[in-house]
Amino acid sequence: MNKKLLYPLIVLVLGIGLAVLIALNPPRTVPEAYEPLVATVRVIKAEPKAEYLTVTSQGTVEPRSQSELIPEVSGRAVWISPALVGGGSFKQDDVLLRIDDADYRSALVRSEAALKRAEVEFDFAQDELKRTQSLRDKNLASQQQLDNARRASWVAEANLSESRAALDQAARDLARTKLTAPFDGLVRNEQVDLGQFVTRGQSIGTIYATDYMEVRLPIAADQLAYLGLPPSTRGQIPKAMRPPVTVAADFGNTRLLWEGELIRGEAEFDARSRMLYGVARLRTDSSDEGGLPLPVGMFVQAEIRGRKVDNIIRLPRSAMRDNNQVMVIDADDRLHFRRVSILRLEHDDMLIDGGLAAGELVCVSPLQTVVEGMRVKPVIEEDRTP
Repeated sequence: MNKKLLYPLIVLVLGIGLAVLIALNPPRTVPEAYEPLVATVRVIKAEPKAEYLTVTSQGTVEPRSQSELIPEVSGRAVWISPALVGGGSFKQDDVLLRIDDADYRSALVRSEAALKRAEVEFDFAQDELKRTQSLRDKNLASQQQLDNARRASWVAEANLSESRAALDQAARDLARTKLTAPFDGLVRNEQVDLGQFVTRGQSIGTIYATDYMEVRLPIAADQLAYLGLPPSTRGQIPKAMRPPVTVAADFGNTRLLWEGELIRGEAEFDARSRMLYGVARLRTDSSDEGGLPLPVGMFVQAEIRGRKVDNIIRLPRSAMRDNNQVMVIDADDRLHFRRVSILRLEHDDMLIDGGLAAGELVCVSPLQTVVEGMRVKPVIEEDRTP
């Protein structure tokens, strides 16, 4: 056979044989190791702490004391204080209004003169009674004369008492021509002009005290327990039991705070809202901005600090699952459901008083699919103490 044909034929036979060998013994593929995906979750370490339970409320600022300015004598207004205008400021015992006192001075002089006459008449009647009694003892005066002298003495004594009372009244009326402030405060409104004739009992304005302000705060019945107050709370709260109150108001972009305390509860629950109204008293100079006054009529938010509770774990509400359960991560990074005791739900948080131990990791990520015992990768959140 021609060598030129032999070599290609050998190569072809070897190629076919190699192909058949590979087909009969294919290479085995070694499968790669598979690792399941592990979800990364945010967790919070359970840290029991003492917590003050708080109750939020709101209300309108009102003055502690408000009075009508009412003169006790009649007359023409001859002087009005510059402070007696809406918003005017005054101190206790400042004179706010003067009434023409000419007639009252005259009345005082007449009363003084009447008293002197009464004193003279009383002294004369007393001397006459003594003289008549002496004559009667000597049988130089009749019993009738003695009785008349006694009656004259009694009448003179009564006239003296009446004259003294009249003088006191005249002095008081003269003093009342000056209308003075009963406390430090502000003027809400005024209703008098210079030269106007004012009558006794006529209101000429309204003033209010500025040492304290009050806010009526609606409180639900179940919230009273958080404050450590019984549902039967009415009237003045004992000093030692008064919960501290912080009220807040916004001035533009600035939030200001004032401090006070809950001093009393009103007599009955509101029939419509089922709320009990508590009254907080606040010092007007207790703001955190150097004693900025608390304006009357302002709507404020209030936080009432209640009783202190130990061993409370604060968690965000995002940690709560159905049936009061949370998800706890064990030492092997596996997730488990745990039922807990919830003391209270707040706006963003919940307070846990049972079911968790200190140091346990609680998942706060909103997982869509959760399987008991599934492995996760926990990432501890930073401290979120409120």
